[in-house]
Amino acid sequence: MRAIRVSRLGGPEVLTIADIDDPQPGADEALVRLEAIGVNFIDVYFRMGLYKKPLPFTPGSEAAGTVVAIGENVRDIRVGDRVASTGFAGAYADLATARADQLVVLPEGITAREGAAAMLQGMTAHYLATSTHALQPGDRCLIHAAAGGVGLLLAQIARARGAFVIGTVSTDAKAALAREAGCHEVVLYTRQDFVAEVRRITGGAGVDVVYDSVGATTFNGSLDCLRPRGLLALFGQSSGPVPPFDPGILNPKGSLYLTRPTLAHYVATPDELRRRAGDVLGWIRDGSLRLRIDRDVPLADAREAHRALQARETTGKVLLVPN
Repeated sequence: MRAIRVSRLGGPEVLTIADIDDPQPGADEALVRLEAIGVNFIDVYFRMGLYKKPLPFTPGSEAAGTVVAIGENVRDIRVGDRVASTGFAGAYADLATARADQLVVLPEGITAREGAAAMLQGMTAHYLATSTHALQPGDRCLIHAAAGGVGLLLAQIARARGAFVIGTVSTDAKAALAREAGCHEVVLYTRQDFVAEVRRITGGAGVDVVYDSVGATTFNGSLDCLRPRGLLALFGQSSGPVPPFDPGILNPKGSLYLTRPTLAHYVATPDELRRRAGDVLGWIRDGSLRLRIDRDVPLADAREAHRALQARETTGKVLLVPN
């Protein structure tokens, strides 16, 4: 089969296409022929070495397709099932394996393309808005990168839960998308001081929660946007990791809370995984949650997908397509 391989760490140029042996499902696993593959910032982190994985490796964990073989002990997944997962072992490929208990059977009316676009970013938006800080009517939240893959979904969920939503973006075009997704106010951080704008919009009170996927360049400002006892949910680091800091600064800024969540801890059991995925896919099917797929990129052109993602040229989801 064809697969994207990383043999050395670095920029998008280290992504190369190769022919490798087809994987075989082990016990409790299924083999899936992939139809659409999600591209995510975590893939960039592994490629650059911010997150560690033995070389060489095939990147990617999110995809959707059709089950073509199952291993021993698999009971709930069958050959022919249309499935999606964030737990594939090397998803940038024609075929990949995953534990059967990490697969979600796609409901009727949801395509593989939608499944691959919804799983990681959709469930991330879901846990942030319903668990990390369970938004209530009247809560005020700030979403950085509000026109990104998670941002557009998170803004819709936050608005549906009755929150007042402020988003930050870099361009007028992205601002329009963020407003369409549900942001009441949008701050262009390339022209405006987002801290000053959030304070102005909230009458100096600050927001209840900041959802920050940017990291290094926004961290201090995000803390300054919070009300006393507010929460900063730092769930990404697209601008780089946050440097070491003294947690004592959380006290004078208002006895603030800080968490660094990740999806794996919010889908820790098959039941929780299927509940979150069921909500997200159900909302997409009934039209209450709208996916934005920015582009489909051939698998062999994975370099271009990573380049565009890192250059912040994308709005919504980027997919790799094996065929």
